[in-house]
Amino acid sequence: MAELDSNATLDDIVFANRNQAYGAYDLRKTYPKTVTRALIIGGILFTLGVLAPTIITALTPEKTEQAMVEVDLMKLPPPPIDPNEPPPPPPPPVELPKVNTVKFLPPEVKPDEEVPEETPPPAVEELKEAVAAEKTQEGDPNAEEVIAAPEASAAPTKVEVAVEAAPKDDEIFTVVEQQPEFSGGMAALGQYLSKNLRYPAAAQRANVSGRVFVSFVVNTDGSIQDVQVLKGLGFGTDEEAQRVVKGMPKWRPGKQSGRPVRVKYNLPINFTLE
Repeated sequence: MAELDSNATLDDIVFANRNQAYGAYDLRKTYPKTVTRALIIGGILFTLGVLAPTIITALTPEKTEQAMVEVDLMKLPPPPIDPNEPPPPPPPPVELPKVNTVKFLPPEVKPDEEVPEETPPPAVEELKEAVAAEKTQEGDPNAEEVIAAPEASAAPTKVEVAVEAAPKDDEIFTVVEQQPEFSGGMAALGQYLSKNLRYPAAAQRANVSGRVFVSFVVNTDGSIQDVQVLKGLGFGTDEEAQRVVKGMPKWRPGKQSGRPVRVKYNLPINFTLE
């Protein structure tokens, strides 16, 4: 094996006693120069890419920028008014088409000396093609009636008395002047519940006790309707409370303004283990 020169490179050592005409040796010898050349060219291209907008802007002639100014039209001064210029004429009045009317005044109570000559009311045939008004006039039969706003007038001299309207038959009240009542009062209601209420077996086994809140409607004849459980305990207590309420005798109906009305009533029913 031949001795290597002290100045030999790594490539000389690797390719010692080998065919250096092979392409790998030439690639390894020229690789550093190729990498350096590539880095220089890449750096130049990158710098040109970064500086390209700046160069293009510097070479392009400047354009005059148009500034956008926001103008508030409400703050602009009003246009000058010429005192010698006459004001514009008012618009001509719009004449509405007249409709056929027939004189028909509403009845009004007056003394005998102020009663005008009696005028018979218009016939039904006349009102088919005309409108009742204060006077009779001829107009366009195809014109539509225009209702104008009433002018301000003096306060009416008649004294109006407010009459309370009768409640509807199907209206249900929650608060009335006279609440419905079980026949015999609350004591009789307690006796009825204690006599007819049966403690469910499931509730006894589960040791359940408390109150079941039941809602129902007392009709005008005292009958019970729409029985519902608002808050229950379960274990058969809700169904038992509904059964007892549905089987109650008629109540005394509630009253509003002296008239029997339908009233919604809430009743708590106690379930207590002895």
